Amino acid sequence: MTRLLGHLVSLEITSPDVAASAAFYEERFGLRVIDRIGERVYLRCWGDHYHHSLVIAPGSDAGLADMTWRTESEAALDELARRVEAAGVTGEWRTDEHAQGRTYTFVGPYGHRMSLVWEVTDFVAEPGFESVYPDRPERRSSHAAAPRFLDHVTIAAGDVRGFAQWYSDVLGFRVMAYTDLEDAPVTVFSVLTTNEKSHDLGIVIDTSDAPGRVHHIAFWADHPEDLLRTADLLIENGTAIEYGPSVHGIGEQNFLYFREPSTLRVEVNSGGYRNYVPDWKPRTWLPSQGSNNFYRNWDMPDSMMEAFPTAAGLTATEDGASPQLHEALTNPWATKTS
Repeated sequence: MTRLLGHLVSLEITSPDVAASAAFYEERFGLRVIDRIGERVYLRCWGDHYHHSLVIAPGSDAGLADMTWRTESEAALDELARRVEAAGVTGEWRTDEHAQGRTYTFVGPYGHRMSLVWEVTDFVAEPGFESVYPDRPERRSSHAAAPRFLDHVTIAAGDVRGFAQWYSDVLGFRVMAYTDLEDAPVTVFSVLTTNEKSHDLGIVIDTSDAPGRVHHIAFWADHPEDLLRTADLLIENGTAIEYGPSVHGIGEQNFLYFREPSTLRVEVNSGGYRNYVPDWKPRTWLPSQGSNNFYRNWDMPDSMMEAFPTAAGLTATEDGASPQLHEALTNPWATKTS
């Protein structure tokens, strides 16, 4: 199949306090505010080549409002829109998105809003922000925790394999890996990619009835040591570390998780492998094989099972499922009647 999707461009998240979230990303994490339009704040990573990496919009809870992906060409944009419509999903063409051209926006079968675009505004650094290196869109940030790129987003859905299959069949994502429970054929996690990265889209299982939930958003730093420094700076300035730093088995990235003021989970990662195999078949991991923790010596905190917006239900990760979620997944009748 001809490759149609290029990569993740930007994420739009919601926060009940946009000002507090924006201040966190700018002051604690080193992103740069590049625009404020109405109630929305646009921020960018210093290494991203387009206008913005992250949009913060007002909302009653933390959540994912949209994820924007760039196609390989104008023709690819039209072809992807045709495929979405042929799969029974009705989208809309828009021209009102800031710093991008004609955009096709739709809500996928599991409730996640996605925008596809070809024409985007290349970032041109303002005076004083130019890099001496021709390939960099702007100079390296002087903030000690600033990530280089937006990296990926991990969503929550009721059927991990169903989600992966639809996004693979319709949009051309490559499915790279799954995690199943140790003692039951239940898939709790998967990673997909549009390119040679191990993933730029993750999926965790979700037992809630709320559609379109998100587990975390993630940014890329150049070196594993950057994660250690980021953890140090965050703790020194009052932000707790939720999980890490350590290394994932799937993807082999170094990781660090923390929360921003809206409670949304943020990850910084680095390292990992590249996969160029054109006919790659996804591997299925078990948690005991180190799918989440490469070293198999550190249990994930229960707080990592939370997704956003808040809803009655549980999520899993590549580390598997909590005892309560395991019971819900393997014996749902008993859970509902107990």
